[in-house]
Amino acid sequence: MKGKKRLAAGGRAKVIAIQLDATFFFERAVRSLDRYHYDKALKYFRRAVEYEPDNPVNHCNMAGILSEMGQYEESNRILGRILEELEPTMTECHFYMANNYANLERYESAEDALVKYLEEDEEGQFLEEAEEMMELLHYELERPPRQATIKSRESLQEHDQARKLLEEGKFVEAVRMLEQMVKKRPDFLAARNNLALAYYYMGLFDKGMTATQEVLQAEPGNLHALCNLAIFRQHAGDEEALDALVEQLRKTYPFHQEHVFKLATTMGILGEHESAYRHFRRLLKDVELQQDPCLYHYNAVAAVSLTRYDEAERLWRQAAKLDPGSRIPRYYMDQLAQIRSGEEPPPSSYHYHLPFEEQFRQWETSPGGTLPDHLKRDPLVRSSFFWALRHGDRHTKLQVIQALGLIADSEVKDALQAFLLEPDEEDDLKRIAIFVLRSIGVHEALEAVLDGQRTTVEANRMPSRLPVWMPQWQEVLEAALTRMNKQYDMIQRYDLLTLWVEFLSRLYPEVPKIHRAEAWAAALEYLTAKMHRRTISYHEVAQRYGTSISTVSKHARWIDEICEIKKKMQSVFPAFDEIKEP
Repeated sequence: MKGKKRLAAGGRAKVIAIQLDATFFFERAVRSLDRYHYDKALKYFRRAVEYEPDNPVNHCNMAGILSEMGQYEESNRILGRILEELEPTMTECHFYMANNYANLERYESAEDALVKYLEEDEEGQFLEEAEEMMELLHYELERPPRQATIKSRESLQEHDQARKLLEEGKFVEAVRMLEQMVKKRPDFLAARNNLALAYYYMGLFDKGMTATQEVLQAEPGNLHALCNLAIFRQHAGDEEALDALVEQLRKTYPFHQEHVFKLATTMGILGEHESAYRHFRRLLKDVELQQDPCLYHYNAVAAVSLTRYDEAERLWRQAAKLDPGSRIPRYYMDQLAQIRSGEEPPPSSYHYHLPFEEQFRQWETSPGGTLPDHLKRDPLVRSSFFWALRHGDRHTKLQVIQALGLIADSEVKDALQAFLLEPDEEDDLKRIAIFVLRSIGVHEALEAVLDGQRTTVEANRMPSRLPVWMPQWQEVLEAALTRMNKQYDMIQRYDLLTLWVEFLSRLYPEVPKIHRAEAWAAALEYLTAKMHRRTISYHEVAQRYGTSISTVSKHARWIDEICEIKKKMQSVFPAFDEIKEP
């Protein structure tokens, strides 16, 4: 006995004290719910309420369990107390009460609660369900139900359109629409949250942070805003504030599917993979979601980040089975061997798409360097481009500007025009952006900050410092760019423009007379190809441009003499000696 007592005494320091608080009992309740042990879940929710009697969420969860157990009267008593004493703005409680009354066959009371929900709720979270219940009441009451002014529908349609724009990667259009909605209805928090996301996707972090803080000022416990705030704080490197917020999110166990998904993805982005994995596993228990390959991918990323490699492989195999036409699960399964051995790190993103670098590699190796249609439409790819345009290094920005020129829609034009006004961006990158804008059909005057000054680039002008831009110079450029379109990428075409502008600038005002634009265009293409180490001959370009070999050769030698192309190339490639007569 004495030995045992000493062992117990000696082992006391190894005992870990359990912190009994509302979060502890909330977690126990959620686990019981996952196992359909409603009696235990109710007991734990009651304990959570005892620890935090003023927290309406705990009361609401307890009411939900009571409703599942058929105790509708008691459930409504708690819901009524929430609305009267704890949180009158939790309008969803009216909807829950209507359900309870309907189950009690008290249809008049159900109608009253449902009308109140429709007239007071701004978000429209249960709008479809409420309309279905109205149809049931019509049948049970044997009369048309009372007409309600549906508050959420006032902005719901417009908000749905804005969300659709976000999902399509049309961030600029979404921002315009959401800004107008927030201006009209400052209390529309869902619109503010989506506006913050739109700013985030575009790389406008300061604006996103402001929009998020405005939501939290109105509703400090708004989960979507708390998750957004955590992402912004991570980006800003505010570690102290982020740690406190992450600790709060770790203790959060949302009930609704949408909230669980938001929290899971946020925790994954924050590197809280254990928490992300736990929430994603909860979602996979929902039968409705078990056919979604994205969810298996999210679970797999969390698992591989936790070194649960076999589990990750199983999940990616299931994603591939559900989405056989996608390269995404197969790509990550191929990477898994390198991740296991430590040669490659785990995926840095939870998004269901290929890594940004892999997207670029596919694009650059595709025939003609064209951007595949599915990449043009992918909102995550588009978001990556907008991010990189603002926050990437010079080489990445150059790649992105070229890629945006291949997408060439209104969003791209807006993004590139905004880029021209950024005072801290390099002038050379802005001139390439102007060239891209002109190439994709933007011919009107453009505002840009160049050489530290805001200036107007006149309509149809290409980016140059020449005081004039003659129509015959433009003809040369258009003759070259038209023929080069399918065979040269955007940067190579811009280099041709730069070469032509440099040649004219060094000679100005004693510039050559242009008798045949095609001959000069052929010479420019020949030199541009040589600068990029491409195989080309005078005979080839002369034939394609309908001019003579001798004329192309003469113009090429003149441009080389003025711009010293051969000399510049030899400084990089000593053996270079390719600008010569045929």
